[in-house]
Amino acid sequence: MHFKLIICFVEDGQTDSIMEAARDAGATGSTIINNARGEGVKQSKTFFGLNLETQRDVILFLVEEHLSRHILETIEQTGQFDNKPGSGIAIQIDVEDAVGVSHQIKSLQTIVEDEI
Repeated sequence: MHFKLIICFVEDGQTDSIMEAARDAGATGSTIINNARGEGVKQSKTFFGLNLETQRDVILFLVEEHLSRHILETIEQTGQFDNKPGSGIAIQIDVEDAVGVSHQIKSLQTIVEDEI
């Protein structure tokens, strides 16, 4: 079984809804990294040297490759990344190998077989 890693950078207020939508789309788990900071095309505004940007979370999803595109699109729709600039981004990258996921493979096999 092959996996992809979906990495999402979202406003912390969106984290729960993104995670729920990804799970509904087939993701079996996630890891959240809090207190991330980023900058887009436009620099963030400051007030007397204090940053006014919203807090970001990084959400990592290790997903089966046949489900990854659907999960990625679901994340984008939920977070409205393409409609609202600065609301977040999500990317997926290939995973060469993974350990510690054997317990998920059995449940994923049935789901992937139904997809194919």
